[in-house]
Amino acid sequence: MEVKELELEETQQLIWKSEEESPPPQSMLSVTVARVINTLLSARPKKLYDAVSRLYPDPIKKTTSGSLEDSLWFLHKYVNDTVEDQDAFDQILLPIIQHSWKNGGQAMILVNWLFQDELLFRPLATNLANIIVRKDDRYIALAWCILVRNLLEFETSMTQFSMNGIRERYNDVLKILSSCMPCLLSIVCKGSTLQDGFELPSRLSVSAADCMLALTEALAKKVSSDKPKSTSNALSRPITLVPESTTGDKKVKPASKSSEVSNLEMGLLFWDHLEELVNLVQRLIAWSRKSRSLHAKGLEKVLKWLQEIKGQYGCFQDEAGSKILKTGVTLLSSCWKHYGILLHLEDRKFSQHYKELLEQYLSGIQYYTDSHIGGHSDSKDGGVETRKFFINCLCLLLGRLDSKKFESTIVEYGMQISRELLPQLHCANEDVIDGVVCIFKAVIFKPTYSSGSSLTDIRLMDSVLPLLLHLLDERDGAARAVVKLIAEYCSVSRDSRCIQEVLKRIASGNVLQRRNAVDVISELICKSSDSIDELSHLAWQDVANQLLECLGDEESVIREQASSLLPMLDPSLVLPALVRLVYSSDERVQLSAADSLVRVLKYHNQKVEVICMLLDCLSNLNQSLDLPQITGHIREGSKFDSDQVLKLIPEWSKSVQDWNCLIGPLIDKMFAEPSNAIIVRFLSYISEHLGEAGDVVIYHVLLHMKGQDEIDESFLSQCEGRTSTNDDPVKMQQSLFERLCPLLIIRMLPLRIFDDLNLSAMYDKLLIQGIMHGCGDINRHDSVAAFLLNRAFHKFEFEDVRKLAAELCGRIHPQVLFPILCSELEHATASQDILKIKACLFSVCTSLVIRRSDSVMHPVMLKIRKTLETVLLWPSLNGDEVSKAQHGCIDCLALMICAELQAPESFSNTSGKSSILGKKGDAASRNSILGYVIHQFVDDKNKDGSTSKLDNENCTLEAPVHLSFRLCMANVLISACQKISDSHKKLFARKALPCIIRSVEAIMQSEIRAACIQVLFSAVYHLKAVVLPYSSDLLKLSLKALRSESEKERMAGTKLVASLMASDDMILGSISGSLLEARSMLSTVSLTDPSQEIRQVCKQLLMCMTST
Repeated sequence: MEVKELELEETQQLIWKSEEESPPPQSMLSVTVARVINTLLSARPKKLYDAVSRLYPDPIKKTTSGSLEDSLWFLHKYVNDTVEDQDAFDQILLPIIQHSWKNGGQAMILVNWLFQDELLFRPLATNLANIIVRKDDRYIALAWCILVRNLLEFETSMTQFSMNGIRERYNDVLKILSSCMPCLLSIVCKGSTLQDGFELPSRLSVSAADCMLALTEALAKKVSSDKPKSTSNALSRPITLVPESTTGDKKVKPASKSSEVSNLEMGLLFWDHLEELVNLVQRLIAWSRKSRSLHAKGLEKVLKWLQEIKGQYGCFQDEAGSKILKTGVTLLSSCWKHYGILLHLEDRKFSQHYKELLEQYLSGIQYYTDSHIGGHSDSKDGGVETRKFFINCLCLLLGRLDSKKFESTIVEYGMQISRELLPQLHCANEDVIDGVVCIFKAVIFKPTYSSGSSLTDIRLMDSVLPLLLHLLDERDGAARAVVKLIAEYCSVSRDSRCIQEVLKRIASGNVLQRRNAVDVISELICKSSDSIDELSHLAWQDVANQLLECLGDEESVIREQASSLLPMLDPSLVLPALVRLVYSSDERVQLSAADSLVRVLKYHNQKVEVICMLLDCLSNLNQSLDLPQITGHIREGSKFDSDQVLKLIPEWSKSVQDWNCLIGPLIDKMFAEPSNAIIVRFLSYISEHLGEAGDVVIYHVLLHMKGQDEIDESFLSQCEGRTSTNDDPVKMQQSLFERLCPLLIIRMLPLRIFDDLNLSAMYDKLLIQGIMHGCGDINRHDSVAAFLLNRAFHKFEFEDVRKLAAELCGRIHPQVLFPILCSELEHATASQDILKIKACLFSVCTSLVIRRSDSVMHPVMLKIRKTLETVLLWPSLNGDEVSKAQHGCIDCLALMICAELQAPESFSNTSGKSSILGKKGDAASRNSILGYVIHQFVDDKNKDGSTSKLDNENCTLEAPVHLSFRLCMANVLISACQKISDSHKKLFARKALPCIIRSVEAIMQSEIRAACIQVLFSAVYHLKAVVLPYSSDLLKLSLKALRSESEKERMAGTKLVASLMASDDMILGSISGSLLEARSMLSTVSLTDPSQEIRQVCKQLLMCMTST
């Protein structure tokens, strides 16, 4: 106590020191000022306020008691002496600001007292405003925001003390503090942190935002402060948002001119900070999104409204537009007085009057709605803008309540809120409807988020939902709004009654009900698409079934919408039914189902399990014993056709981005179900894409084939039925499909996969190196090519597997295939292994068809041709295995001719000669396969047989040419006529026909002459118009044959005449000169020929000639 009295005494001595004395040192003065400020701020608020009130007006009056009055007088004198010293002001203001943390009121009392001095007010207020700009200290900034907000809201923050100093200078305070708005906004914008994707404010940014709101709210109130205050009947006539007309029955006393000017000045000051206001609201929106969604929605409406006002009135800054600008200022201030209250982040007194505000907003909505319905609205828009304002205020108010207070408010006001908002759904204004929908989502559906709902909640739901469902009977704005509400409710409600009511409307006979119900499902699916597992309580199967029913709706809009929604559901709920509906007898359903199926597949285009599900559905349908009963929609007696679904696959395949992730599982599925023809058919539809991922396909096939066991003789004998049990047939059939399965996949691959010699899974290095050294081993299973060759030439193999493998061997690159094939064919010929010979021939033929000149030009082709000649020289009987092999040789030579003619420049050019045969068959002609065949066929030097030379160097053969062999050559030429492409028919005719025509007369054996004419007949029949240059010679030759003693020649001649007579007009024109002779000859033969068959043919030809 003694120490404190000593300090007061020292302070008193300093205060009353004579002015003539020299001032104390600066450091001592600073310490003294600090002690004085500390004394004043440490005093009790009531005691300090009383001390201020007791001060005498004469500053010379001295006291010796060391009381608070002495400290106040010292402070007053010090401030007066340092009006021009900014640093000295900081010594006073900073402690006052920092003390604002304590909510004691001392700081406000001192500021109010100092503001009463007209000379001190402006420098003091200006320095106070400058501190927030000058001091980069967040603690000072936070305390400054608290002090300034208390100062601006002095009427509510200091109710126990009179604040006349602040009240009298309030307008000036607002003008000075308005300069701090940019700095406050900067603090607000910098005070956010990002957490889980949402912005959260700091403590300082919250205070800065509230300070800005208090400042703008004060400016807004000042703009219209001349208007009369609300009376007790205010709720019966809520405020409007535009200046009311003064014309009417009641006279309103006009405001004073000075008051009007002052208000306009404050309004323009408020307007000048509109941009800062917009930015502030944007930050408030970001902060509210995480935990205050309804409040954020209201803030978005406020932001939109501010931007509209700025755009509508901001361009009228000149004198001519001053009235319009004044209207905008008035409208801005009128609304902001209410918005400002609702936007504060911290407001301890909000809980005391929020119910009063809620009732006012509901009354305002009711009043303007009733006025519009009764036709008593003063505004042109029926009070829509005012209703929109109150609805937005309702969003802001309800949105800022904590969960406990929100629940209690809904219990008390939920019915009233619903009653007032439901009619607003019929409003034509989208903003009104949107605001109502947002409130309904929060107010009506909010309780459903909790684990349990109270009796009041259930009663509210039961009363509101029927009204909402009833609005789905029309197609208007209210229905569109209710669609969103119902979908929102269904997505959060554990009760399925609502969704079932919606589904009933889908089956309604009312098209409007159906369309609205489908819209609800659409909204529900869109909301649930990202969280389908969390909403498992919904009856998704019922939803899927109703949408599937919509595919047959008579309204195309409903069908289209249902088709677009089905892909968003779990495929297992819709895919099986869609597959069945594709086979519906109703064309409308069939088309819609096909479209929906494609959409489902595209929607899940990277999910292989969906494609597998589709294949399973098709397989199940294919295996159904009673198809019409199972599918329901499929017409009676229909035959299952998988292509009806699979033809949709190419459309889906266009949407697939990454085939590599699909191919492997699809191939594995085929390996798991080798007998499933549906999978094979499906893969054939995506063969092009299989080629794009060819390396993946080949790798999977190789791994699978490596895991298969070799077939031995005992196993194969069981398959052939020599030793079998009851279970063996099924096992054998399964084994067959397992061995066919990888081959079927390989067959779908494009040729370019076989062309890549660097693809290790197709051609292993050891196989290629062995071929280069003449010892290719097909028993090494390190590549697909080796497997194919092994399956084709293995002694024990299924016949179907052997044939398919031989066909696929034809695709192998010629550099790999032909060296091995030549060796295998030679060994098979030496041992007369007919099965292997036929497999080799099949591979050669396939290669010739696919690769043509690349195959026929391979060096080993001459050796293969020699081996074929050996087989053709074997004795055979019609129908035996040797004759079958010989037929293969004939087709192989014919295909060689076709391939050769596609690259004639690769052989000796004999185009300058009329025949491909020179004297004694020169080497050039014998290097030509066509020349070789014709030479062997027509060369008749020896009656019993002729010899021709065919060694390794000159490609000559020295052996007797038997009759059967020559007839085989004739069959080669006939086969070539059948197989030659249109583009090469002319070349074939030019090279072959002249020689054969010229050689007929020289041939001694009638069988060969008959064969020549038969070849010419085939040429006329298959080559068509290209035989025109030779038609006259052909007719003469045919007529000569009719005179032959050989029946075979006469029959061949008859066929040749018939073929010429059936040719086109150009050929008929070229032989017209000989037709009389031909007719005479046919007439004679028809009467005299010993063969009844020949006579009958000639009679028919005569009838044709007579009719034409």
